[in-house]
Amino acid sequence: MQKKLYDNKQLNKLIVVNKPLFRSSNSYLNEIKRKYRNKKAGFSGTLDPFACGCLIVAFGQYSKLFNYLKKTPKTYRAVIWLGATSQSLDIENIIDIKDEQKVDKTLLEKEIKNLIGIHEYFPPKFSAKKIDGKRAYDLARNGEEVNMKKSSMEIFDTKFISYKHPFITFESTVSEGSYIRSLAQILLEKLNRVGTLSYLNRLNEGKFCFENEKDLNPLDFLDLKENKYFGDKSYFDNGKKILVEYFQYKDDGKYLVKFEDFFSIIEIENKEVKYLLNKVLCGS
Repeated sequence: MQKKLYDNKQLNKLIVVNKPLFRSSNSYLNEIKRKYRNKKAGFSGTLDPFACGCLIVAFGQYSKLFNYLKKTPKTYRAVIWLGATSQSLDIENIIDIKDEQKVDKTLLEKEIKNLIGIHEYFPPKFSAKKIDGKRAYDLARNGEEVNMKKSSMEIFDTKFISYKHPFITFESTVSEGSYIRSLAQILLEKLNRVGTLSYLNRLNEGKFCFENEKDLNPLDFLDLKENKYFGDKSYFDNGKKILVEYFQYKDDGKYLVKFEDFFSIIEIENKEVKYLLNKVLCGS
């Protein structure tokens, strides 16, 4: 008799896993699903296969909360390999390795600090960005023309870690949607050197960091103002239309409404109230 891999019982669970090197985020998610014996799960913030680190995983109803979680800023530890050239700007598609001149350490520390600010850049062609509905990396791998649109990223903080030629290690705290591979190229251009990322570890996404997959309370991470409801709870139980007069805050916006056994997310717009997520159960 074949062993049953998944349970039918709904599991509401929010955790941070530590994605290993050279695994796709989707592949590792499948492993996590089998570990917790539940098929209904998703993740936020795709990590490239060559990268490792913090990956937010949510099961059951909690997988609907990703758009409302505090996931920024994000901090990464990166290693640049001087002299290496890669089509994908990382270690996966190395096409050439040459000796590269050493960098003055004082200059290096200065230029890493100077990365703080807003940068306009072209995202890597080997990325999950969509072009006419297709992933850029799929087009690039098929040898098709890839025209990336200019984007911007904000660097909130940087930290020099070490320099052992030909490897430069640094950390950066960045905005949503930033590409550290592109940030590394911006730094290399300032240093007048050639190189590529050889290692990338996401240390945190906002307040999320890896702590042995401990259970997290989503209410501690929701990026929403709590609104008090003074009406009949059964209206939420049954998804009935609610009047704005029954809320503490009546201004337009998205709000968290908490009850003892569940919570809901609503939006107030032009004095109308609508459910965005209703009756998300507390716990599994």
